[in-house]
Amino acid sequence: MSLIRKCFLTGLLVLVPLAITAWVLNLVIGTLDQSLLFVPERWQPHTLFGFDIPGLGAILTLLIVFIVGLLANNLIGNFVLRQWERLLNRIPVVSSLYGSVKQVSDTLFSSSGNAFRKAVLIPYPHADSYTIGFLTGVPGGDVKNHLVGDYVSVYVPTTPNPTSGFFLMLARDKVVELDMTVDAALKYIVSMGVVAPD
Repeated sequence: MSLIRKCFLTGLLVLVPLAITAWVLNLVIGTLDQSLLFVPERWQPHTLFGFDIPGLGAILTLLIVFIVGLLANNLIGNFVLRQWERLLNRIPVVSSLYGSVKQVSDTLFSSSGNAFRKAVLIPYPHADSYTIGFLTGVPGGDVKNHLVGDYVSVYVPTTPNPTSGFFLMLARDKVVELDMTVDAALKYIVSMGVVAPD
């Protein structure tokens, strides 16, 4: 009986990661393939070839992202982008939504941004227990006027889903910078401490 249980668990350990990886890839590629809906009907693969080509929409999406980035990096494209943003900022509801999303994406994807640059160890939720967080910068706006001393901003992700979490402002002397990459820290968090960094 123990041999059957051992073989079953081994099979699960092999197949579950493969199944989840295939499911996530299928979800991502399926979502990106939706960009083909913007292509005229006569140019779509099922019209031209009589069948769909999985992943063609993903390639098209990546190509569009690359071309937009290429155009936005030159003088004319940069001017057009600024005008487009100015127009969006004049539309009442769209301006607040677009502005917020733009600030977050600029912080996360900009090479000069501060998001998730360093893994840190902090006392949380109380002084005798610790968790891993990510340094995101320093407090700004009116908040810094009410904090006495040197403070840093830290994002503490939840386990096993790191997309939700808590935003904390802590005294710099309570934050210990870890000698581990952000990727290794994320793996450690998502695995609930099972996959420990080297």
